[in-house]
Amino acid sequence: MEFVKITVNGEIYSVKNETTLIEVVRDRGFDEKRIAVEINGEIVPKASYSETLLKEGDSLEVVSFVGGG
Repeated sequence: MEFVKITVNGEIYSVKNETTLIEVVRDRGFDEKRIAVEINGEIVPKASYSETLLKEGDSLEVVSFVGGG
């Protein structure tokens, strides 16, 4: 099994090659309904999370939305 290194919010992780964005989101404990994700500076539409394959060197920024007032 081959692994690739990605960065999530500044931390480096090793994930299986062909890992999807939704797998990383769920594995890291993010609530997919309350986040926005950017890969290498590009915002990824939520509808594409399950089909977006991550590759070596990808840099993800995950931002959580917090309610309040």
